[in-house]
Amino acid sequence: MTDAADLRRRTAELLAAHPPAATERLDFLRARFDAGLAWVHFPEGLGGLDAPRSLQAVVDAELAAAGAPDNDPGRIGIGLGMAAPTLLRFGTDEQKRRLLRPLWTGEEVWCQLFSEPGAGSDLAALATRAVRDGGDGGGGAGSGGDWIVDGQKVWTSSAHLARWAILIARTDPGLPKHRGISYFICDMTDPGVEVRPLRQITGEAEFNEVFLTGVRIPDSRRLGAVGEGWKVAQTTLMNERVAIGGSRIPREGGMIGVAAADWRARPELRTHDLHQRLLTLWVEAEAARLTGERLRQQLSQGQPGPEGSGMKLAFARLAQEISGWEVEFLAEDGLTYDDWTMRRPDGVDFTGREAGYRYLRAKGNSIEGGTSEVLLNIVAERVLGLPPEPRTDKDVAWKDLPR
Repeated sequence: MTDAADLRRRTAELLAAHPPAATERLDFLRARFDAGLAWVHFPEGLGGLDAPRSLQAVVDAELAAAGAPDNDPGRIGIGLGMAAPTLLRFGTDEQKRRLLRPLWTGEEVWCQLFSEPGAGSDLAALATRAVRDGGDGGGGAGSGGDWIVDGQKVWTSSAHLARWAILIARTDPGLPKHRGISYFICDMTDPGVEVRPLRQITGEAEFNEVFLTGVRIPDSRRLGAVGEGWKVAQTTLMNERVAIGGSRIPREGGMIGVAAADWRARPELRTHDLHQRLLTLWVEAEAARLTGERLRQQLSQGQPGPEGSGMKLAFARLAQEISGWEVEFLAEDGLTYDDWTMRRPDGVDFTGREAGYRYLRAKGNSIEGGTSEVLLNIVAERVLGLPPEPRTDKDVAWKDLPR
């Protein structure tokens, strides 16, 4: 079994064969993937070594100390945090071999085509249709034929950069809404895919809306069985919430680190009340960070569960409260804004730019990756075991639901 010592040896061999200072960035990343040091808990041949997930930190520390390049995770976060675990669990061998390596190296960016104008918090109400054109009509792998997809998606981060998208679409409107959905991989360069910028309160167009008109998707790019897309999507959503709310940060990292730095740098603005509030937020942020560490230890033993929803809830609340504290602390300086020019960034930076930007950007944290209201229901029902809310549409065909 691979242990820490073995991983250090393998990392040293990688560095000796591909010195970071003398190796092109992309060549180094490809070599790292092929050596099984991309994500060590993945299978051999797919960027990993079937090692415990917790040992990834050993590899990362050795490579960081050697000055090795990373794969710019902020730019490819959707691929790393959502598409990759879903591909690993539900993808065919051919899909994994073709897609995982360029996903991890950042050669191919991914986006997520889930939310719709009429299906955001209630994602299972989605209306984008996928109709089979050819094939034998069966639901198993390799059934053949193509799917013709029509619909609209919204709040799609990185769609303007993406080569691939994970997509859920309705394949049987005669079934209840959770049961008539299938899961696909969409090539964003295909005819019929139109990406339009969606400008946010920050001035940026980090999000997009995506229109799908007669987009042809081969059945070979389906994940899971026909009609079982909601089951596949649950893997994506649980990993998404862990990726947003449970990312590894050092003590006093993230938003609380920015606020603490402001406090230390501006003693003339300090008040007793602001001090007490900052101390409370610091303690809550540290508790959330340690909870995230425990969650990652649990992940090393299996798939993410509903606990990730609790972490994402805490992340959104703390980001909004801390950024609000910062704007208040900085007084008139907190109201300035450096540049409202419309731009389409390469990634998401929750702590970037100045206080005004952080305050406005944090407003989206309680919406993206599952609204806080929906996540509260998940925690109540699946973590605390409370009775579920009554659902009158549970056994009604989607086509018969009022819209």
